[in-house]
Amino acid sequence: MAASEEASRPFAGLSDVSIAEDIPVEGDISVPVGPSRRDDEFSTLDEPVKDTIMRDLRAVGNKFIHVLYPKRSSALLRDWDLWGPLLLCVTLALLLQGGAADREDQGGPQFAEVFVIVWFGSIIITLNSKLLGGTISFFQSLCVLGYCIMPLTVAMVVCRIVLVISSGRVVFAVRLAVVTASFGWSTFASTAFLADSQPPNRKALVVYPVFLFYFVIAWMILTYSPQQ
Repeated sequence: MAASEEASRPFAGLSDVSIAEDIPVEGDISVPVGPSRRDDEFSTLDEPVKDTIMRDLRAVGNKFIHVLYPKRSSALLRDWDLWGPLLLCVTLALLLQGGAADREDQGGPQFAEVFVIVWFGSIIITLNSKLLGGTISFFQSLCVLGYCIMPLTVAMVVCRIVLVISSGRVVFAVRLAVVTASFGWSTFASTAFLADSQPPNRKALVVYPVFLFYFVIAWMILTYSPQQ
């Protein structure tokens, strides 16, 4: 009992405290109201379809320019997309159609084989990069490898035009030079984009499967011959 009385003694005088009636207790509470950040941010849902298409086309065009002038950059890894690789794969597959190796008795580069090679190659290169300590993802790898097919696609167009004009050893030498230059261009461009995502002391091991990937595509282009 004594302990409880001592504990309640500091609060004994609170019952006598009263608020005078002439002291105003009301007031204004002001809450700062600012513009909502989420409402002010630009949303692509409110963007016209034409603007969206033009913005995507400009982004794809900028990536093509990066491939034309390859330098060490993370642009393709940071802002990856699959529109460019899809366009290049379809174009290359259409150009490889109708060759002499495309007959039923021989088999050869069918339309779907280009897509299989690109997807399977991207999986292998991504797994190899991950095992070596890289930070690249599958879709980033697919974006880089797909966009860097552009020199080989241009080489395929040149080869088709040359084959229409004539055939022979001179024509084969021209095709070999064009395909070799495009193969080196594609390999150099892809390794330049993938450089920052790989450990510094293991870049050679990462370049090797990229070399094989573009070598297979270059070989398909070089061995193409139209049906007689």
